[in-house]
Amino acid sequence: MDIKIQPIKESKISQVDFNDLKFGSVFSDHMFVCDYVDGKWQNPSIVPYGPITLDPSAKIFHYGQSIFEGMKAYKDTEGNILLFRPLDNCKRLNISAKRMVIPEIPEDLFMKGLKELLKVDNAWIPTNEGSSLYIRPFMFATGEGFHASPADEYKLIICTAPSGAYFSGKVTVLIEEKYARSANGGVGFAKAGGNYAAQFYPTQLAIDKGYNQVVWTDDNTHEYIEEAGAMNVFIRINDTLITSPTSDRILDGITRKSILQLAEDNKIPFEVRKITVKEVVEAAKSGELKEMFGAGTAAVISPIAGFGYKETDYDLPEIENSYASIFKEKLLNIQYNRGEDIHNWSVKV
Repeated sequence: MDIKIQPIKESKISQVDFNDLKFGSVFSDHMFVCDYVDGKWQNPSIVPYGPITLDPSAKIFHYGQSIFEGMKAYKDTEGNILLFRPLDNCKRLNISAKRMVIPEIPEDLFMKGLKELLKVDNAWIPTNEGSSLYIRPFMFATGEGFHASPADEYKLIICTAPSGAYFSGKVTVLIEEKYARSANGGVGFAKAGGNYAAQFYPTQLAIDKGYNQVVWTDDNTHEYIEEAGAMNVFIRINDTLITSPTSDRILDGITRKSILQLAEDNKIPFEVRKITVKEVVEAAKSGELKEMFGAGTAAVISPIAGFGYKETDYDLPEIENSYASIFKEKLLNIQYNRGEDIHNWSVKV
């Protein structure tokens, strides 16, 4: 399908300080929009970024059919626009869509719309170190009616935000003992908006206690470590890196998969298995716990400085050549086209 482009009359880019970018708070000039109407995706267009109008009975407001993805675009020293594993994002968006009974978006339409948007807003992609263009594709129900059933119309929007670091400073976490992020048979593996809404209350309780984030445990016994905030979590005991297997409850993170592949490439021992809170606490007490870090698109890798559990705080050591720093450097080198990309993860626009 041809993509219609409606350029903005006057760019607001001159008002942006690219040396002081907060994450996801400044938005680029344009957005890509496509509608699902009469049983098919149609009318793809690039329009000025701005408000959208919906009927009060639109089912997104009542039954929560909403999913999203998180991606980034980078520029190398020659000015090339680069994406990191974008087809994986499209695939995961469609996995989420299927679970939430939202029509899947054709891969070629998604990629064409995304690339055209990046070309139109090329100037918005930061070039300063540590910054990138965050990309937010999302799909939601626009069909109208109060009947509790899937909608018959949907909208896909892709908008972008030049952004700096997601976290700054040391991150401490509280291991959750009561609340659960998701449950078996639920939608934890999908990037559904409601998953994140449900996280806010227990996360705020942790913030009120002085922590930055929550480490989620399983919904049944709260004995097993699962995720850290909105990220996959990695734990290093002695020299072995451990992360939980994906499941109905745990998101199949693209950064997570990349880290596991890099660990294999660099002969860093790792295990994908369930890990108990008890094992982590005992490793912290014995000094065998060397690192914990979260991994996701927004933060890339976020080292954890300490954690709290049952009213006791445990500090993690600061070590040289940490796995977190090794993986982050390797990922950024690929994303910014500074290092070898043997798996062809980087896609030029």
